[in-house]
Amino acid sequence: MPRLVSNLHRKCPTLYLSAICRGTGNLKTLHTHQSFDEVPKRDVYPVNSILASYTRNHDYFATWALFCRLHRTQSKLDAYSFTPVLVACSALSETEHGKQVHCLMIKNGTEAGTVTKTALMDMYSRYGNLDDSVRIFEEMEFKDVVTWNALLSSFLRCGLVQRAFGLFMEMKRDRVEFSEFTLCSVLKACASLKAFRQGKQVHGLVVVMGRDMVVLGTALIDFYSDVGHISKAIKVFSSLNCRKDNVMCNSLIFGCVQNKKYEEVFSIIRTKKPNVVALTCTLTACSENSNLWIGKQIHCVAIRHDFTSETQMCNVLLDMYAKCGKISDARSLYNCICNKDVVSWTSMVDAYGSHGHGIEALGLFKKMREERTGVLPNSVTFLTVLSACGHSGLVDEGLECFNTMRDEYGLWPGTEHYVCLIDILGRAGRIDEVWYMFDDMVKHGVRPTVAVWAAMLNACSYNLDVNRGEFAAKKLLQLEPNKPENYVLVSNFYAAIGKWDCVDKLRIIMGMKGLVKEAGSSWVTVSQHHDKAMA
Repeated sequence: MPRLVSNLHRKCPTLYLSAICRGTGNLKTLHTHQSFDEVPKRDVYPVNSILASYTRNHDYFATWALFCRLHRTQSKLDAYSFTPVLVACSALSETEHGKQVHCLMIKNGTEAGTVTKTALMDMYSRYGNLDDSVRIFEEMEFKDVVTWNALLSSFLRCGLVQRAFGLFMEMKRDRVEFSEFTLCSVLKACASLKAFRQGKQVHGLVVVMGRDMVVLGTALIDFYSDVGHISKAIKVFSSLNCRKDNVMCNSLIFGCVQNKKYEEVFSIIRTKKPNVVALTCTLTACSENSNLWIGKQIHCVAIRHDFTSETQMCNVLLDMYAKCGKISDARSLYNCICNKDVVSWTSMVDAYGSHGHGIEALGLFKKMREERTGVLPNSVTFLTVLSACGHSGLVDEGLECFNTMRDEYGLWPGTEHYVCLIDILGRAGRIDEVWYMFDDMVKHGVRPTVAVWAAMLNACSYNLDVNRGEFAAKKLLQLEPNKPENYVLVSNFYAAIGKWDCVDKLRIIMGMKGLVKEAGSSWVTVSQHHDKAMA
């Protein structure tokens, strides 16, 4: 310990505690515990410093433990003592503790301030008690922008986007000075509501107010990307004079991927210094666009910058090669991953399964279970195995996988697992087992979805199960009466069982409703030799 701080410890414990609280790590915690008893008459300032330091370092259990100790010893507390404790209660989701603290604040007369009431609002909203949060807000005499922002965040956290936008309009009427956080929150609300016009108005407000565009520029890019106006997001990005950090660039790349503007993605990635997030987003674009040419260049960039030592990057590269049909390259990459996580295993199993290599997929899954590396299969892993069994017609293996999921790993199947198994059994002609699985699903409280009824109908079509097939067709059209694909499925069923009059009726109904089946399409990416290499 430096001599100056050591002398301070002996001469003035109060200032010493304040100095230590500005430190970090275990040393800080050790010294605060040792020096707490030496503070004369438990001065409130150093005590508040300790509580705040614990909260800043996310040591919420220590915050609560110290607060309880202070309460037992009847130490002097003020409003600033309670604020970090309320934050700790919110983070720990300790509803009863938070209510007890609130009661103590009322008893001590320390709940009247704007800061403490704002902390109370935030705590109750995080508990899901939005009514209490609103009530506290309405009782406050003075509300600053942080208070308004806290309620705005509460509405967004609870999914009440309309109320959040309404609150913003109220702030505007009351001439509350907006902060960057306010405008970012409102842009998020506009994106959720797909409110393009209102979002543009907020954009105009941002420009007029001349706010910090590093933060708000990213929020605007996110907004325009979410409402499908990616050209405006690109225009915002290009027009900004401020420093464009990685977060902003990555946001635009993600927006381009989201809106399937892959060429723009590749253009951006060529002109900026690469980072893992940007390359990962671009690889996703390569996977969805089957662009092996660009994907290989990104792989070279990742190798050059030593990003291939990161498991996440390798997982995305593996997926890209698999979706571009390069299974051997995907396996080579998989073998080079030092720290394989569940995504690594699952991605490789899926790569084998989606290309009809069911035996290899099962073999890898078996190896995953036997190696005892501490990586356990999750529900997605089992879904990929079931899918692999379906692609390769491995019926008994699929049933075994389904039972293993429940019996050995305690993972209860979701509707997607039942859909996969129903399809496997239906294609194998085991229609009675299909309906047994359906009954098993309902018995265990899994509600049949549109995908389940579609799988049941397909199974009935394969096996000419007329009566039960008509029942499934009726349920499917009841759930989604305006989806053309469902009418096509039902029409195919009636065609399979020879009821052509029903097929004609369905075509007439589709015509009356104006429903048109979306045309199928396929594509291939042609590499241009004059493209600039990214590596």
